Amino acid sequence: MKITLTLSAIFAFLGSYFLNISAENFEQYMAICLVVFVDGFFGMWAGVRSEGFKTHKALKVLRNVVFWEILLTIILVIEKGFTGTFWLSETVITPFLIFQLISILKNASLVGIIKNELLVNILDKIDRHKDYRKQE
Repeated sequence: MKITLTLSAIFAFLGSYFLNISAENFEQYMAICLVVFVDGFFGMWAGVRSEGFKTHKALKVLRNVVFWEILLTIILVIEKGFTGTFWLSETVITPFLIFQLISILKNASLVGIIKNELLVNILDKIDRHKDYRKQE
């Protein structure tokens, strides 16, 4: 009986702890889900057009969501435990989100939703310091 109460208390504590973390930071969790699923949607759409539907590529979307959500949870636990690490989630997650957004643009261009010239213009504005197109 004591083991059952102890285990239920431990699981209740862990469940409420992670529920609290995810409720306080649900925007970050939703941002990761949205960019990965939108990128996966356009990537699968482009893949179906070029080579047909591939299940293992579609499952990579779920694997990526789970990986990044777990990583975000670990980072948020570290931030909560150590007061000087409030910057950690922004430093680790923001580059991932930017790369996912660029991937969304490229996949949308492959599908035909965004014109190729517009994509090139957007990418040139991102890399303004590079003059490689003007040299050609």
